[in-house]
Amino acid sequence: MTTDTAKEQALIEALRGVTTATLTTVLLKKGLRNVWMRGAMPLEPGQPRIVGRAFTLRFVPAREDLATPASWSSPISTRAAIEAMPEGCICVVDAMGITDAGIFGDILCARMKKRGVAALVTDGVVRDVAGVRGTGLPVWCAGVAAPPSVAGLTFVAWEQPVGCGGVAVFPGDMVVIDDDGAVLIPADLVEAVAEESVEQERLEGWIMTQVEAGVPLPGLYPANAENKAKYEAWKAQSGQ
Repeated sequence: MTTDTAKEQALIEALRGVTTATLTTVLLKKGLRNVWMRGAMPLEPGQPRIVGRAFTLRFVPAREDLATPASWSSPISTRAAIEAMPEGCICVVDAMGITDAGIFGDILCARMKKRGVAALVTDGVVRDVAGVRGTGLPVWCAGVAAPPSVAGLTFVAWEQPVGCGGVAVFPGDMVVIDDDGAVLIPADLVEAVAEESVEQERLEGWIMTQVEAGVPLPGLYPANAENKAKYEAWKAQSGQ
């Protein structure tokens, strides 16, 4: 394993232990408010937290001469895009929030699963939902609809900047998804955010033990100087 690969894996493992709620707080402290993708919610309850680099797909409104079943065989198609997806990526699809045309069905999701794609995230919807569930591909979306994508959308590109759920997503940004939805971490901030988020989770875990012990919230959450000192002492004692 190369140094870069090992470093990437370490970042992913660290972020798997961090909730999207914590990430939004850490990113807010860095001045980033718009990082939660609206409409992208778990298709199935209990899906695991997943972390991966964004591989982006982009749709625009349907145009009758382009959005046709014949377009599915075009070199610029969702089918071609899937063949370009690297193992471990999270496919992030800008479907413009359109919820009456399913961007992917069971066959496309099955191929993504076979290629090792970690998950699908979209502000749009999927179709053939029973089949999609059967593929085992984790999906975060805005629901389901029977009509195909060309009923409301035209596929135009992959690996370009997109807007998913009102969030600007660039290829290679890090995406973390759990029961609270999908959160984006800009590529240049991943290391700093991962480090701060792990520490925030550790602190909040300690705070929860204090809450369970009956300590009142003022001065505890957020922690004042006295409680910060108690936390640091606990950390030193426990080897955290």
